[in-house]
Amino acid sequence: MSGPSAAPAPLGVAIIGCGLIGQRRAAVVRRSIDEKLVIVADVDEGRARAVAGEISCLATGDWREVVARNDVDAVVISTTNNWLAPIAIAALRNGKHVLIEKPMARTPAEAEAILQAAGYGEPGASVSDGRRAAVGGHPLVVKVGFNHRFHAGIHKARELFSQGAIGEILFIRCRYGHGGRPGYEKEWRVDPRIAGGGELLDQGVHAIDLFLWFLGEFTEVCGFTATYAWMPESGAQKAESRGVEDNAFALFRTAAGQVATLHASWTQWKNLFSFEVFGRDGYLVIEGLGGSYGPERLRIGKRTGKGALPVEQLVEYPSEDISWEAEWKEFIGAIREHRQPLANGYDGWRAIRMVHAVYEAARTQQVVRL
Repeated sequence: MSGPSAAPAPLGVAIIGCGLIGQRRAAVVRRSIDEKLVIVADVDEGRARAVAGEISCLATGDWREVVARNDVDAVVISTTNNWLAPIAIAALRNGKHVLIEKPMARTPAEAEAILQAAGYGEPGASVSDGRRAAVGGHPLVVKVGFNHRFHAGIHKARELFSQGAIGEILFIRCRYGHGGRPGYEKEWRVDPRIAGGGELLDQGVHAIDLFLWFLGEFTEVCGFTATYAWMPESGAQKAESRGVEDNAFALFRTAAGQVATLHASWTQWKNLFSFEVFGRDGYLVIEGLGGSYGPERLRIGKRTGKGALPVEQLVEYPSEDISWEAEWKEFIGAIREHRQPLANGYDGWRAIRMVHAVYEAARTQQVVRL
């Protein structure tokens, strides 16, 4: 009789980009007993050393050193948008699993290059099709940082929908935004060369990923973008920022006629998240994300008859945001179990494609067909 199997060796993890999100990821890894944070990197090496000092790992200012290390199995990429694709591609070519923060890339073409580096095959096919790059005979994992899927209320709403609690979806409506902060117009987010887009790509992509998670593929896109407040005042910077929106208004429709609507805003002066899913038999409404967005709540409504008032149940999630821990466990689980993660690279490519369809619709004032 054979004895119990040995516990798997801890995975070596690296984090590239030590800003707010990178620090949050580092804290999650530090609390895990199944992974070891080997090294962190940032263009500001002092910031990398500060993070490394809290966790007792190595620090560097050169991300290329990180992706070449033999003791690194997985790389978290939390840089500005212009570096997401180049670093992800290099990491994959060096046989590393990657967790890429949203939006994954600036353009669909950059996202497609990441998929090709991972061996996904042609975008548009199932990620299970085609030959994928492998380590030890197993496929590389590409996960996009769509942590909203792991918020307790959103995750529960998706579970209830999949169980048939509200019947077939009729439409989804989302409002999501914040009001910026002093100096926001001077940050990298307003530079299209770095960011690749404005509020739609920055926050709206989370909502679009959720639309895809609930409804699947969309066939038609239309929308408008606007810049109402966060335009740099200086001439050169203003010219460089032309086209970076602080508001986006978008409509998406499936082949079956289901519609998803989105207003993503940097002029939502008091932070707001509202995600509403209406079905034939009821509805699911998620409000708040914790912190400055207010406590997370899920309202479950059930119809009692035509024209009659629905029966509602309110579920509140007053505890701290668990999405980062839950998402990390999903990423590591996908690596250990040799499977595709929830919110994989193909999902990221689909979301970016829809973002750019909105940009095209706004530019041409035409409906875009996917």
